[in-house]
Amino acid sequence: MGVRLKIEILGSGCAKCKRLEMNVEQALKDLGAYAEVIQIKDIQKIMSCGVMMTPALLIDGEIKVEGTISSVDEIKELIIESIKEADTADIDDE
Repeated sequence: MGVRLKIEILGSGCAKCKRLEMNVEQALKDLGAYAEVIQIKDIQKIMSCGVMMTPALLIDGEIKVEGTISSVDEIKELIIESIKEADTADIDDE
């Protein structure tokens, strides 16, 4: 998978946020994909992203999950969907 994603995990660093991060890392590993994974704990930055409930997951700046912990399989689906969208955008740009 040649597309590089930016995945942001938003939350205070609580147990739920850490679980979401672990699920993201496992999903990436299972897919053999690479992404820049960033944890955002600053409440002002979280609010500026339009997130009202944490933990939240953003992929390439788009809110994909808010207020819940997605399973590894759910996250894999989101990553695959985002890669397909990025591939389509690259084709459209050509």
